[in-house]
Amino acid sequence: MSRAQSVAKARAEGRGKLDAKASPRTGSLTGKSLTAALCVLLAGTAIALYSPVIEHSFLAMDDRDYVTDNPYIHAGLGWRTVKWAFTSTYAANWHPLTWLSHALDYRLFALNPAGHHLDSVLIHALNSVLLFLLLKWVTKRVGPSLLVAALFALHPINVESVAWVAERKNVLSTLFFFLAIAAYVRYAQKPDWRRYLLVAALFAAGLMAKPMVITLPFVLLLLDYWPLYRTSMGGDGTISPPGASKGVPRVTVPAVLMEKVPLLLLSAVSAVITVKAQGNAVRSLYQFPLGARIENAALAYGLYLWKMIWPARLAFYPYPVNGFPAWQWILSVLVLVSVTALVVAFRSKGYLPVGWFWFLGTLVPVIGLVQVGEASMADRYAYVPLIGIFVMIAFGLADVAEAKAVGRVWCIVPALGALTALSFATSRQMSYWESDYDLWSHTLANAESPLAHNFVGGALLDADAQMTQRDRDNVGTEQQRLANGRQHLELALKTYRQLTGKSPDAYRYYLAVILNNVGSVDQRQHRLDDARQHFEEALELYRQLAQQDPDTQLPNVATTLNNVGIADQLGNRLDEAASHFESAIRIYRQLAEQKPDQYLLRLAMTLNGLGNLVASQRRLDDAREDFAGALKIYRQLAEQNPDAQLPYMASTLSNLGTVDQLQNRIEEARAHFAESLTIYRKLAQDDPAKYADDVAQAEASLEELEKTVPSR
Repeated sequence: MSRAQSVAKARAEGRGKLDAKASPRTGSLTGKSLTAALCVLLAGTAIALYSPVIEHSFLAMDDRDYVTDNPYIHAGLGWRTVKWAFTSTYAANWHPLTWLSHALDYRLFALNPAGHHLDSVLIHALNSVLLFLLLKWVTKRVGPSLLVAALFALHPINVESVAWVAERKNVLSTLFFFLAIAAYVRYAQKPDWRRYLLVAALFAAGLMAKPMVITLPFVLLLLDYWPLYRTSMGGDGTISPPGASKGVPRVTVPAVLMEKVPLLLLSAVSAVITVKAQGNAVRSLYQFPLGARIENAALAYGLYLWKMIWPARLAFYPYPVNGFPAWQWILSVLVLVSVTALVVAFRSKGYLPVGWFWFLGTLVPVIGLVQVGEASMADRYAYVPLIGIFVMIAFGLADVAEAKAVGRVWCIVPALGALTALSFATSRQMSYWESDYDLWSHTLANAESPLAHNFVGGALLDADAQMTQRDRDNVGTEQQRLANGRQHLELALKTYRQLTGKSPDAYRYYLAVILNNVGSVDQRQHRLDDARQHFEEALELYRQLAQQDPDTQLPNVATTLNNVGIADQLGNRLDEAASHFESAIRIYRQLAEQKPDQYLLRLAMTLNGLGNLVASQRRLDDAREDFAGALKIYRQLAEQNPDAQLPYMASTLSNLGTVDQLQNRIEEARAHFAESLTIYRKLAQDDPAKYADDVAQAEASLEELEKTVPSR
């Protein structure tokens, strides 16, 4: 036996003796009882720590697309929703299991955010327990496995994944990721096609929750190296230690590689679907040059490591306006190269190269070489990758403590101290996710960003939905909020004008968004000429963008046409307003033919708006036609989702009844007013405060009609 083999055997035997001394048969929890107690402790701690998010609201960014304004999610878990989930690339993603998860939550909790947040917290707690059980199973070491799971459960960098309802996809995909690894360990212990099929099925489920887990085949190769030792050689070129992954048969390296091929095919299919789904959300090399992407990737790796060590200033990270300082990404490259050299040199500790390359490899899909959106990095992207660093830390410290014969108490106390500090940081980080205003104000405090100015301004304009009562009290009156919001939006507008001048393709869209938002403030402050000017400038930008990308930009053209039309209407330019509404309707009709469930509602709302306008011009036949068209759509949509559509339907019935009355169509007016009243009374049964005035108005309209023309 070689010297290295003897050392490995001695260490394994020594560890077994220590475990025996540390786990007496009587007087304390042992075996399965200890494992169960630790699982309960881990899950309970994670749930208790994250429990404050249950009182948080939905956010405007992404939560609207994923839950609050998504008609498919509101339709429940019927066949229509299931079909949509598996065929849609809505919100630039294909993740059917995530959509079904949100649909189930809506079925259970409707639009009460507490239930949606609770489910994300529970999945995160379950992930933490699964991580502990997996590591304990494959390494046979309780202490370091528990520390890895605790770091994962409590680290503040994971707040974004848990506290943001739209990031359900992150925690859900990780659940299937861990289950697929567990299935793979069973397969490794006893290779069988049925067990392999289970691995592939769980991997596919993970991909259908979020394609971030696309790197699973690579992770499984790392686990083959350590701690499974599936090939004949251990981490340092010696025969693997006798205590490692007992019961796992050895296979040849070619066989280990070949068995990953079907999983790699699943990864390839997922990659193709993802690129197609994200479409124009993927930025071109002209918008974000390759050199800038490489610099950003190098810097992001270093920043993820730093934020793991010192988790402060956690926020959104937009690309800096003036690029990255060279010293930052050069320093990051030096750190990456140095650590890589060290883990290769100390590869006899299998957890070091495995943990390091886990971190490097699982970040590849989101490191920014393929740039989607404007973020240079994101805390949620570190949810799985930092597990590799946690493994390096926990198992490394355990080995040092063992080599130095450090007592158990001296191991536990510092670990508890570090975990307590992380918990306080996590609790503070969660407070920033209480509302849109808190989140983006925190982002702005950490980085000057036109995007953050835009969102802070938007939150100030929509205070009831995007600010807490405490926020509203601190900011002041509605007029003060409007003035404050305008300042933020004008700062964003100034910056985006400069950026658009330098790189039109990269920033023209964002300039149009800001112009629309500034126009909305103008309108609320009765600066109608300014509003119209800003809306028209945004419209011109969207029309330019629509020439290159009609599928994505035509809806924005239609929305902005509506905005111009409203400004015209308020400014008493009624003919111009009608023309803009009609142009928007033509676009919505075109879009609704392709994607009816996404655009029929917008078409109906615009028809209703045009009907009100032309009715004010006494063009009653045109108004009748517009209201009737809107009502037909609302009836159709109400069959699928009555809770969301009945209020619109009742309002349109009332409008149509008014036109009937003006045209002396008494029976039709009576029928429309009566149906509107019936709907409002039904809605008032569930929410009296919200619909009491509507019921009273509908009753008054019907009574007035009966007084004017007695019923027959």
